[in-house]
Amino acid sequence: MKKLILILLILVFTVSGAFAVVSPKEQIKKTVDKVISILKDPKYKGKNKTQQRRLALRTEIGKVFDFEEMSKRSLGVYWKDRTSQEKKEFIELYKDLLERSYIDKIESYTDEEVIYTDEKVENSKYAEVKTKIITKDKKEIPIDYRLYFAGKEWKVYDIVIEGVSLVSNYRSQFNKIIRNHSYQELVKRMKTKQTEELMREK
Repeated sequence: MKKLILILLILVFTVSGAFAVVSPKEQIKKTVDKVISILKDPKYKGKNKTQQRRLALRTEIGKVFDFEEMSKRSLGVYWKDRTSQEKKEFIELYKDLLERSYIDKIESYTDEEVIYTDEKVENSKYAEVKTKIITKDKKEIPIDYRLYFAGKEWKVYDIVIEGVSLVSNYRSQFNKIIRNHSYQELVKRMKTKQTEELMREK
């Protein structure tokens, strides 16, 4: 009987451990730690290693950022009017744009300290993790991550850098272009921007 109870206890703890969910803060810390380790890694240092460094950063960012959700929120009311092909194309363009925006902000940080100031969870569905980057000259740069629970793990759907939401900022820009011109014009400008950035990295 004692042996049976022991086996049951082991099974319970094994199953509960297998389904343990990483907290929003732990999820962000894991990603940020990996990003910082890439930035510090000597093999990614130097201008001639820009492409390799950014590829490594994109890989880590892609594990926690939900670019489809970000795309929906950034296009707002215009998302539902898009065809499946248009949505796919937009997600890829927007993913590239967001990754560049985020990487441009953090790429210069290597020896700075990252402090996790707060974690708020709402209805077990949405969360916000507040962080601060403390620079060498003691300047504080707040970067907050907004997440939602995607069933098995927490995913980022917005980043607030120094008080500015990336998603809200882009939604304002996108909506203005679509209203004044067209959705096709927005895509055209995004493609042009992508080409310019690729040329700049070479």
